[in-house]
Amino acid sequence: MKHTYLHDVLPFLRELEREKQKQFEAYFRTAPLWLMDLFQSEIMEAGTTFIRENEPADTIFFVARGRVKATDYRISGIAYDFMKPMNLIALGGMEVILGQDTYQTTLQTETECIVTKLPRAQYEKWIYSDTEAFRLEAKLTCASLLEEERRNRLEGADRLAVLFSEWFEKYNKNDILCIGESRQNMADETGLCLKSISRAIKKFQADQLIAKKGNQICIDRKQYERLKRIVDEKIGNV
Repeated sequence: MKHTYLHDVLPFLRELEREKQKQFEAYFRTAPLWLMDLFQSEIMEAGTTFIRENEPADTIFFVARGRVKATDYRISGIAYDFMKPMNLIALGGMEVILGQDTYQTTLQTETECIVTKLPRAQYEKWIYSDTEAFRLEAKLTCASLLEEERRNRLEGADRLAVLFSEWFEKYNKNDILCIGESRQNMADETGLCLKSISRAIKKFQADQLIAKKGNQICIDRKQYERLKRIVDEKIGNV
C-alpha cells in the first residue's frame, strides 16, 4: 500500500531503474502518509548550488537521479569533490542526527538532477518518533562518513585511481573509457595540485594502468580492474 502511494506522490520513480526505486521504498518503508504528502520535487540544472555551508539546515534533500558534489574550500582553497552517493542519502540528515542547526558543507549538482525535498521539522518529527527510521538514517550517515574519511586520507596517485575507477564504472562504453577532462578538472575533483596529477598520470602510464591516445587517457577493462584492486587495497588499509 505505502509503496503504491510513494509512487503516486513521486511519479518520476516509475521512470527510474529498479534499484533506485527499491532504495526509496526501503528508506520510506515506515514513513506516515502525512509525511509523503509533503514531498516536493524539482529538476535542478547542473551547477546548481542548493545547500550552502553555515546556512540554516531547514530542508532535507534526496537525489533521485543525477550526481552531486560537496565542495570543501578549506582544502588548500580547492573545491574538492568528495561525495559519491552509493545509496539513498538524506542530504541534511547528518545535521539532524548530529543536532546541527546549519549545513556543514556546500552541495552542488554536477549533472542535471531530480531532487525531492522535505521540511526539516517534519522529517525530524518522523525519524525521532520512528526507531527504525532513525537507525536506518544513522547507519547510512555513519557509513557515508566512514567511506569519505577513508578516501580523504588517501594521497597522490591513489586519489586519482579512485577517480578513474569511478569514471570507468559510470561512463565506459564497451569496456573502454576515454577521458578528455583537463588536468585542472582532475585536480579540482581530487583535491590534488597539477604537479601531483601529472606525476600520477606518468606513473600510471609507466605501470600500464592507462594508455594515452593523443590528448585523451584511455582505460580498458583489465586496466580498470587493476586500478580498482589498488583502490580497494588502499581504502581497506586506511
